[in-house]
Amino acid sequence: MPPSAIFAAILAFAVAAVVTPLVRRLSWRLGVVDKPGGERKLHGRPVALLGGLAIFLAIALSVVASVALGWLPGEHIKGKYLAGIIAAALILAVGGMLDDAYDLPPARQIAWPVLAALVIVASGIGIKYITNPLGGQIFLDRYAVTALWFGGIPYKISLIADLFTVCWLLGMTYTTKFLDGLDGLVSGITVIGALVIAAVSMMKEVSQPDTAALALIVAAAFFGFLLFNASPASIFLGEGGSTMAGFLLGTLAIISGGKIATTLLVVGLPLFDALFVIFRRVRQRRSPTSGDRSHLHFRLLDLGFTPRQVVLFYYFVAALFGTSTLILKGWEKLAAIGLLASVLIALTAAGMVAYRKR
Repeated sequence: MPPSAIFAAILAFAVAAVVTPLVRRLSWRLGVVDKPGGERKLHGRPVALLGGLAIFLAIALSVVASVALGWLPGEHIKGKYLAGIIAAALILAVGGMLDDAYDLPPARQIAWPVLAALVIVASGIGIKYITNPLGGQIFLDRYAVTALWFGGIPYKISLIADLFTVCWLLGMTYTTKFLDGLDGLVSGITVIGALVIAAVSMMKEVSQPDTAALALIVAAAFFGFLLFNASPASIFLGEGGSTMAGFLLGTLAIISGGKIATTLLVVGLPLFDALFVIFRRVRQRRSPTSGDRSHLHFRLLDLGFTPRQVVLFYYFVAALFGTSTLILKGWEKLAAIGLLASVLIALTAAGMVAYRKR
C-alpha cells in the first residue's frame, strides 16, 4: 500500500471527525432533525440529519488534496473519473439535504440518484464487461458511438453498458437507503465494503493502487462519521448519506475492474432483502418505497435481537463474505452468493413467524 494512500485516508478520517459535529450543529440550527415516532423509528429523541454533507466534505477535500499533491489520479483512475465522482456525490448530498428538510415525495427523491448515475456514465465510468464465472467475459460495450469530443477526449454512448451501469448504481443506492434503519448499520457496512475493495485492488493479479487509495478515502470518511453515528447516534446519515453509501460502493466496484461479485458478497444480504421487500410490496399493490417493518433488520429485532446485536450480525456477514472474495474464484463466488440468499430466506421466514406472534 503506497504511503500516499494512507495519508489520504487519514486526512479523510480527520476531516469527517472534525466536520461531523459542525454539520450536526447546523442540522439543529436549521431544524432538520429526525423526530421519533412510528414503529420504524427506534430512537427516543430527535436526532440531527444531514450526515451526507459531512461525508461529502471529507471525501471531496481528501480527493482534492490528493490531486494537489500528485497522489491522484493514477493509471486506473482518470481525472475525469474523480470529477464525475465528486459531482455525483455533491448531487446526492444536496438532494438529500432537500429531502431531509422538506420530505420530498418518492417521485422527486429518485431524480437525484438518477442524475448522479448519469453524471458517472458521462464521466466515462461504466461496466464494459461482466466476467462469466464459467469462463470468459460478456462484453456490454460492443456497440458504442462517440457522442462528442471535449478537451481532446471522446465521450461515447453504449446503450447496453450505460443502461446496465445506471441500473447497477441505482440498485446499490437503494440497497443502502432501505438498509438505513439502525444506528451505525449503513456506515459500518460501507467501511467494510470499501476496505474489501481496497484489499482486492492491492492483490497481485489486480494491482490497482490508485483504486485502493480512493476506496480507503471512502472507508476512512465513513469511519470518521461512524464515531458519531454508532449507537446511540447523535447524527444520522440522512437521505444524502444513505444513498451516497451504496452509490460510492457501486462506483468503486466498477472502477476496480468490474468487481460486481465482490461487492455483491459484501452487501448481498441487504441487497437481496431489498429486492424481496420490493417484490412483496409490488405484489400487494403497494408503492415499492412505502415504509414498513418487513426488512430483515426489523425481522431480527422481532426475533429478540437487540439493535446492537443486529448491527454486529450485519457487520459479521459483510466482513465474512467480503473477505472470502480474496480466495474464492469464479463459480465459488456464485455459490457464496447463493448461500447468502439462503440465509436471507431462512431469517426472513423466522422473522415473519415471530412478527405474527407479537
